[in-house]
Amino acid sequence: GDDSLLSKLLEQFHGRFPATTIFSAFARDIVSEVNCLDDIDNAVTAWMESEERAFRSLENHIVKQRIDKGFTTVDDFVEFSLSVHNRRKSRAGHALENHLQYLFQTLGIRHSYNKVTENKSRPDFIFPGISEYKDDKFPALSLTMLGVKTTCKDRWRQVLSEAHRIPEKHLLTLEPGISTAQTDEMHNSHLQLIVPRQIFSSYTPKQQLQLISVQNFISLVKTKQ
Repeated sequence: GDDSLLSKLLEQFHGRFPATTIFSAFARDIVSEVNCLDDIDNAVTAWMESEERAFRSLENHIVKQRIDKGFTTVDDFVEFSLSVHNRRKSRAGHALENHLQYLFQTLGIRHSYNKVTENKSRPDFIFPGISEYKDDKFPALSLTMLGVKTTCKDRWRQVLSEAHRIPEKHLLTLEPGISTAQTDEMHNSHLQLIVPRQIFSSYTPKQQLQLISVQNFISLVKTKQ
């Protein structure tokens, strides 16, 4: 319902979705008052909220145009509906990864993104980089792996099989209030859950003791670099 935002989107992208990196940069630009140097956790959540608003505004415009044209068959409708659903899921994951890449670059954090380790697995981020990871002489304790999932559900277990040299895994998510049973299982599986500080309150006091913020994760990585 934000007409001014839609006008900016149509002027910039002419009624089409651009590449995800371009769209994420646009989302950061429209909340230019947000500075990750001031508050890392707030920046991540603000960027994601900004991108969600922008995405839904452009999506509503594009989808409404298609609906107004109508559908000749049920199959046409189902195919279009699935494409909308899949685009939503795909873009949410890419958005978070894009904003984290920008964050690491801005803060001068050395990293590699989406590089192959063992068995064709591709951890989202390796710190300080894939070349150090593949160097057997580089100490494993100085390596860090970060998986990124906007929502965890049961997919968090995928992270456990990535980056064999790094026994302690890290996973960043925006999902609030994950069950105690799941967070206990994560903890027992040597997986450290990272959530923005603003989401901490959706977890129980006991669970919060097992969480770290994005700021804390950045501090951890910096000490290793």
